[in-house]
This record gives sequence, C-alpha cells and structure tokens, in this order.
Amino acid sequence: MGACSALLALAFGSCALAGAPDTPAATPEALVAKMRPVSQAMLQNPAPGDWLQWGRTYDGQNFSPLKRITRENVKTLAPAWRTPIQGGLSMPTPLVHDGVMFLNTAPDTVLALDAATGTELWRHAHVLSGGSSSMKMGLALSGGQVFVPTSDLHVIALDARTGQKAWDHTIELSSPATSRAVFNLRSAPLVAGDKLIQGVTSSAGPGGGFIVALDINTGKELWRFHTLARPGAPGGNTWNDLPLEKRTGGSVWDQGTYDKDLNLVYYGAGATYDTGPLLKASSAPGVTNDALYTNSTMAIDANTGQLKWHYQHLRNDQWDLDWAFERTLATVRIGGQNRKVVMNVGKMGILEGLDAATGAYLFSIDAGIQNIISAIDPKTGEKTIDPQRLPDPARPTVYCPSPSGARAWPPTSFSPATGQLYLPLTEWCTKFGTEGSPLLSAPGARLSNADHPDALADGKMGRLQAMDVSGKKLAWRHDLEAPISTSALSTAGGVVFAGDLDPALKAFDDRDGKLLWSAPLDANPSSSVITYSVGATQYVAVVTGMANYHIGAMAGRYQEFRKSRGLPATTPTGAPSIQVFALGSGVGAESPD
Repeated sequence: MGACSALLALAFGSCALAGAPDTPAATPEALVAKMRPVSQAMLQNPAPGDWLQWGRTYDGQNFSPLKRITRENVKTLAPAWRTPIQGGLSMPTPLVHDGVMFLNTAPDTVLALDAATGTELWRHAHVLSGGSSSMKMGLALSGGQVFVPTSDLHVIALDARTGQKAWDHTIELSSPATSRAVFNLRSAPLVAGDKLIQGVTSSAGPGGGFIVALDINTGKELWRFHTLARPGAPGGNTWNDLPLEKRTGGSVWDQGTYDKDLNLVYYGAGATYDTGPLLKASSAPGVTNDALYTNSTMAIDANTGQLKWHYQHLRNDQWDLDWAFERTLATVRIGGQNRKVVMNVGKMGILEGLDAATGAYLFSIDAGIQNIISAIDPKTGEKTIDPQRLPDPARPTVYCPSPSGARAWPPTSFSPATGQLYLPLTEWCTKFGTEGSPLLSAPGARLSNADHPDALADGKMGRLQAMDVSGKKLAWRHDLEAPISTSALSTAGGVVFAGDLDPALKAFDDRDGKLLWSAPLDANPSSSVITYSVGATQYVAVVTGMANYHIGAMAGRYQEFRKSRGLPATTPTGAPSIQVFALGSGVGAESPD
C-alpha cells in the first residue's frame, strides 16, 4: 500500500507529488526503530511536528504551532500522497509521532504508515468476539504503545513498533445493563498519568453511559464513573423518580481533556432519547426532571474517579441537542484577569465558558442558529426555553437546529494566537409533529426535515464561525454552500482548515475568514483535519470516504436542499482514503521549527 500506486497516479495525475522526498525513504524497519516512546513530557508539550492526541494536546485546542504553511503560501498546497483504506463506519483522526502515522479504521483495524509517503509499516486487525464493526474516532499513544477501543467493548494495547498485542481488557457492564449491543466505544482513550480513561456511549442501555479508568500497564480497571446519577446518590433525585433501569442516555462521545495541575479530566455527557417520562415535572417534593448528568460538563478527579464539580448546560433536553462534545481548556482574559477556562459548544451552536477549577459559569456566545432558548441569564447561564418549541401532539412546531446539530462530533479549534474559537456549523432545522421518525419518546415528538430560514435566504447550509472568546462575542463568519464535515484546524501560520461536502478541503485566513485555497476531493471528508511535519515538510491530512451517522444525515439533507433550489446533485464516488497535502517543491521548506 505504497504512495506511488496505480490508484494514486489516477487520482493525482502522477506520482511526482508535492513534498515527496528527494532521497529514498527509510525502510519500514528503520523508521519504526527510531521512533521514541511517547513520554508524559511529550504528551504535556508535544513536538510542533507531532499530533499525539485527538485534539493534539491535553487542552483539546485542535491548534498547531507549525507555521511553514502561511496565509501567503497556502495557495501552493498540492497533493503529497494518498493511501486507500477499507470503507466502513468510522470518523477516524490520525495520530503522528516521529514520522509515523497511526489510524484506527474499519473494520477494527489499526494502520501504522510512513507519514511522509503513506507506505504501510504494519497493521493489526482485531477479531471481534461478537457483533459488527462500529464507528470510532481515534487512538491514544503513550510509552511504546498504541491504545485502541474496539467494537466489542475491549480496550487493547499494541506495540507501537510492531502492532503486536500487549494486553487486552474487556469492559464489563454494570447492573442493571445486560446487553452489550447497546453500548459502544466511540471516542479515543485519554492518557492521564498512569491511567487510560475511556468513555462509553449508551443509546438505550439501562443505567446509561459511563467512564472507566484502566491501569495503563495492564488494562486492569481502576475506577468507574456513571454519567447518569443513581437513585440515592447526589443528583439522583433529578430523574422524575424513575428507577435506575428506566434511566438511559448520558453517552460519552468524545475524548476528554486533562489539566495536570488541577489533576482533573473534563468530559461531557449526552442526552437521553427516552424523553417522554421527563416531559412534565413530578409533583413529588425534592424531585426534578433535570436528568443529571446529561448535557453536563463533568470535572472528575483523574486518580479516584470522584466528581469534583459539574455544570448542566441544558436541563431536560427534549430535542436531542446534546452538549456532549470536546471540552477545550484555555487561559482567557475575562474582566481584566486571566482565567483558566473550560469551554464547549453544544449542538445548538452556543459556546459556554466555565472556570476550570470550580465550574463557575463565566459566559455564553450564541452563533444565532437555534430558536429554542429565548434568553440566557448572564450571571448563572440559566436558560429560558420558548414553550412553543416543546413537543405537543396538538401543535406541530419547527425547532432549530436539527437533532444532528448545528455542530456535532467534528471538533472546534481555539487559536491562542488570535484568541478566537473556530466553529464548523450547519444551518438546518426539524419539525416536531405527528409524522416522521420516532427518535424521541415524548408525545408529539416525531421528527421530519425542515429548512433553516438563513439557508433559504442565501442558499448556503454551511458556515465557519469565528468567536472572540475574551470579548464574549461573535467575530467573522464565512458562509458556505455545503456543510462542513470535518473539524476546524487553526495554525500558527494564520490559516484555518476545514473540509466540506463540496467535497473540498479549504483554507481560510484566521483574521477575517477570507478563503485562501480550496482543493477538490473525490469523496466526502470524514475525519478531523490534522497537520504535522516530517523533516522540513509540513503536511495537512484528512480521511475521506468513510461513513458515519452525522455525515450520512448531513449529505442526504444537503442533496435535498440542492434539489429544492434546482441544482444538480453532487455524487462523489472516490474510494475511502487518507489524502495528504504539502506545499509545492521548494516553497516553505525552511529549517525545522
């Protein structure tokens, strides 16, 4: 599976690609032999050219300090290499260390590739104990090992140089859950000291989702935190007196972030689909229908698994509009003081900031897509809900955004250079009524498609939105015909990258959103965008052609929207692959950072 293949030549026109090395590449054996173990110091402060975690760093900023690719030269980016991969359900983000790329792809296969050429170094295929391969977002690196979540609820450790298995841990269920089929490992594991922390999703599993910490050397489980409050425990009275077996949801979809100084890991939990029993509040004293810890930021002691604080962004979610995604850590100037802040954006497209040590509410910035929350208290963050947007069989209503989210799993990017957060958004809505899909159990909550007024006005469903975090306000926006299907990626070169359903990979000026470069893709981009360097060459990589729930829903709706405007369908037919770009020969090849 080398870079200079017939498929590559067909796709890019030749094998003499931008960024290709002038001298023969090292042998696979030599390349992996020189790869260093990933130390705690590396994870805390990675080399500029490495991409060691799902969000690159413990703070989850999805920002790269590389600056060989700049606003001025990004227009010369050209294909560097491309490697085909097997198709399937996934949204995998590659990791890169010392010139080696690691990718978790379908079906439950890990690839190690030469990051400069795409040549395969090794592969490991996990044999499932039951079920089929499911969507996964990524891997973790530490020491000399690669840590892998699997579709049958195992976490395995592989030797980073050979792909050989070092240990294999089976995650067991907690009572009252009995069926493993309704639980999944979607997110990349998080390394926190001597622990490997893994989130678990639960669509309909009794008792809901949870987070486990494993001994990084053996895989033995050390602690477990349940994301749905148990009866009799703190927060247990927020479920309308439902017994534990009737409490579902609280999925942990994304990798957490980690503050070593505070010794806290930060995670989000999703909503429940069984919304009917929570629609109306119980009359029992002291009982609410808030449904903790759904839609909450949770700060958990990395050593013990104890909850140190939580903040619920949206109580009693009747719309499947989770606040379940990445928790970004940053130092932000607020009220004349530098504050360590944990930020996240839920599906509604509202950015919220909390004090990272205490969970105290600091601010909200609304991108302006949603129509459910009519007001946010500036001191507490408490939301006022428009009662017209609640499900009612006698009153159909349109709510925005769609339950697939103004944003979903593709992560945001925070640039410490600009103080702005870059947010990929989709403008679409849903109709609550008596017809359509019965995703949610509340009466009158069947769902059918509806267009967003802004998309109807300008014919554009996509948007890249910049938010001024310190100023607590919106900055620039760039509207796009097609929705964005990847992360945003900001760099020290002043460039923000994102891929959309044109399909294309695009580069924008981080100061004003001006489009600087666009490269057509032959399949929909379906991963985070990353950038890394090998030697003097900086690369930009994206996985294309993989299937997942979000891209499936978004691509279908986008084609319907195009058809409604008299536009032809876009039908990308390219095979799944990793596509990598670099500057043209001799451009930007300065000395290493």
